[in-house]
Amino acid sequence: MERAPEIPRTCPTVGRRAGRWRRDFVSKTLADVTEAMRDSVFAEEYARGSGFLQSLDPRVKVVTFLALLLAVAFARNPAALAALYLLTLALAAASRISIGFFVKRVWLFVPIFAGVVALPAIFDFVTPGKALISLPLGVAITDQGLHGAEIFVLRVATSVSVAVLLVLTTEWHRLLKAISSIGFPEIGVLVLGMTYRYIFLFLRAVESMFLARRSRTVGRTTMQEKHEWIGASIGALLGKSYHMSEEVHLAMVSRGWSARTPDRGEFSTSVADWAWAALVLAIVILSLTVMRT
Repeated sequence: MERAPEIPRTCPTVGRRAGRWRRDFVSKTLADVTEAMRDSVFAEEYARGSGFLQSLDPRVKVVTFLALLLAVAFARNPAALAALYLLTLALAAASRISIGFFVKRVWLFVPIFAGVVALPAIFDFVTPGKALISLPLGVAITDQGLHGAEIFVLRVATSVSVAVLLVLTTEWHRLLKAISSIGFPEIGVLVLGMTYRYIFLFLRAVESMFLARRSRTVGRTTMQEKHEWIGASIGALLGKSYHMSEEVHLAMVSRGWSARTPDRGEFSTSVADWAWAALVLAIVILSLTVMRT
């Protein structure tokens, strides 16, 4: 009796394990690109909201958030760093930002980078001190190592929270103008503005490339074919970005471009801005005195 032809594993009717769909790298990349675009839309919606931080003068916000980063850098007490982190959560709630969305944006980054750096510091061969937990091969976890790792992770988490909070509560063009108004070079502001805009353009290009690949894939592809296609796609994307940069530059020059950022209205400072600045100043003074011990 003749055997029925084998159904490819990429067919949507097969390929389940433990009730989950098996996705290849094309599907995963498409999902990641879609999620990045969705997060950017959410960020813009939060920036246009009517929360506390959204109502502040962007210039005051930039200066005070830099001061908060200074306070985090000088704080050496875990309780003080935890209090500063709780302050960022309170500010997020006052700015009508979803706490789950805010925490996810921060703690997806912190364990990957800060955790990897801080993990070796808890062992006695990196940070000698009082042994708390003895491990095989004569290795021990020290009290000093745990203390240092705790401070490092809290400091990174709080710093990232402050930066994310600033971006989520300020529209990008207003943030660029505020940075420019406090003395940041005009060419740097221009580069940041163009980079932000064209990131989304290239995300769309990547999404189109992978969607075209998926729509034309019928059977199962080998790993070598996947690697060859990825290499060709990276080369095509680099070529497209190079030609696009030339075309954009020529279009800007032909329209009388200058290196100055466009003026989008003046900022105004209110009583709430001065009250917020006074609160941040008090926090910085505490970080330079009490929080350092």
